[in-house]
Amino acid sequence: MSGVTYDAGALIAGERNDRRMWALHVGFLAEEVVPTAPAVIVAEAWRGGARQASLARMLAGCQIEELTRAHVGRVGELLGRSGFEDVGDASVVEGAIRRGGDVVVTSDAADIERIARSARRRLRIEAV
Repeated sequence: MSGVTYDAGALIAGERNDRRMWALHVGFLAEEVVPTAPAVIVAEAWRGGARQASLARMLAGCQIEELTRAHVGRVGELLGRSGFEDVGDASVVEGAIRRGGDVVVTSDAADIERIARSARRRLRIEAV
C-alpha cells in the first residue's frame, strides 16, 4: 500500500469512536503508514472543544496536507471533469492520485469513485 487518505466521513467516524474506523487507523499506524487528511477535510470536520477529543487523538497520528497553489489547479480540473462542486472530496481524490494511488477511507464511496473515474483512475476505497 502506498498510503491512505481520509475524507471528512472518516474523521467523523473516528470522532464518534466507530470501531471499524479506529481499527483501520490503528492498523495503518502499526504498518507505519501515516494517514493523510487534506486541510480542507479537517476544516469540514473540526468544530473544536472537548467533545472532539477522539478526533484530536486521531489527527495526532495524521499528516494534515495543505491545499497549495499547485494542488488547487488539479482539484479544480477534477471538479470540472466530474461535475461535482465538493472541494473536499476532489482534494481527497487529487491527493490520493498524486501520491500514487492511496487507499481512500470514506463514508461517500460513490462520489469518490465518480471523481476518480473523471480522471480515468481507480482508487481502492475502504468504506466507513
